[in-house]
Amino acid sequence: MPTYEYACKKCGESLEVFQSFSEKPLEKHADCGGELVKVLHARGILFKGSGFYATDARGGTKSSSSSDSSNGSKTSEKTAAPAAD
Repeated sequence: MPTYEYACKKCGESLEVFQSFSEKPLEKHADCGGELVKVLHARGILFKGSGFYATDARGGTKSSSSSDSSNGSKTSEKTAAPAAD
């Protein structure tokens, strides 16, 4: 269950509440009866995988593996043709 933070407009108190997604947001502060508003926080971004950093080798790895696979398919075609005769 996610944790939501609310702030009371009347007294300024902040509170954290565990609520499911299907529950309605809280509207009134239990202590003072003031209006509650959800506090939104910015989240960090985490990039995963290759290609996001200047130190990643982007072109060298892909070109060598693609040339290896194309050479490998040619040799397998050559060996397959004599076996069929």
